[in-house]
Amino acid sequence: MTDTSKSLPTYKQLLERKDAPPGSSWGLFGKDDQVGTLNLIDNAARLRGIASAVEGKAFSLDLPSTSIYPSLAPTRKPITHHIFQRNDFHHDEWLDNFYTQYGSQIDGLRHIGHPEYGFYNGYDHTQFKPGTDTLSIHHFAALPIATRGVLIDVQRYMAKAGLDLDQASGQAISAQVLEAARVSQGVTIEPGDAVIIRFGWLDYYLNRASEEARTNLVTEQFHPGLEQSEKTLAWLWDNRISIIAADNFALECWPAKPESPFFTPAEVRHEACSVHAGIMHRAIIPLLGMPIGELWAIDALAEACAADGRYTFMLTAAPLPIVGGVGSPANAIAIR
Repeated sequence: MTDTSKSLPTYKQLLERKDAPPGSSWGLFGKDDQVGTLNLIDNAARLRGIASAVEGKAFSLDLPSTSIYPSLAPTRKPITHHIFQRNDFHHDEWLDNFYTQYGSQIDGLRHIGHPEYGFYNGYDHTQFKPGTDTLSIHHFAALPIATRGVLIDVQRYMAKAGLDLDQASGQAISAQVLEAARVSQGVTIEPGDAVIIRFGWLDYYLNRASEEARTNLVTEQFHPGLEQSEKTLAWLWDNRISIIAADNFALECWPAKPESPFFTPAEVRHEACSVHAGIMHRAIIPLLGMPIGELWAIDALAEACAADGRYTFMLTAAPLPIVGGVGSPANAIAIR
């Protein structure tokens, strides 16, 4: 482990904190920190990533801009692309309705706050304006994000184990299943690794779901994903993961299960209602400071990993350096 990761408390110890919100990493990377668990990407993590690229074959992990239609989120619209010419031998362009978290994306630390404690490191969300610095996505771009990647293919593991994985439901995948999939692949997770989870949902959405099912996803979003639980958070934190990504809409199962511990008391009493009620994003992003990748196109990468049993690679992601940005297209590449 690196010096930074060695000095960090366990998740159980995070829950016992009195100097910051329980279960939070606030202040552990510095009181003015802007990038959360991406701090775990150090020279050693990058060198491990480089060493994992043994073939030189590269995989783009981004969907084409037209792949998700209609939108999976009613507040996000597909881009409108305009091309213009100044003469017959010139082209330029602009985009309208460019929602940075529409397709293959990275959720930055401005994206979600905790309903009681607020945003990562206690920053004042009223500072989150276009062009302002605090928790802006451009800090991710400046790092940059380049580390060893680890793929955990939950769908393939569950199929081989004879376990059902219903892509059209909100099935919760426990940390126990996630860990069993990792062990079955014979892969370890090192501090600073980027971990990508394959549920097989994008393959279902793009290739097997009916047109009616795709349309219904706009209003009835159900997909499998990580179980909302403190055991899941402990798995993410104690493995010292820098960024967690998946091939579904929200990483965690959607919608949140009734037994989720992340409902507010008012939501439990049905005195408050929110599309985000009970979701684990409220702990992963603002408390742990861990960025989330969603809708990453990893099927081709997973095929290659399954073919030779090697589940590590060099991973780069290049968020747009938008000052004041909340999120960004992932612009992620894996090199094996």
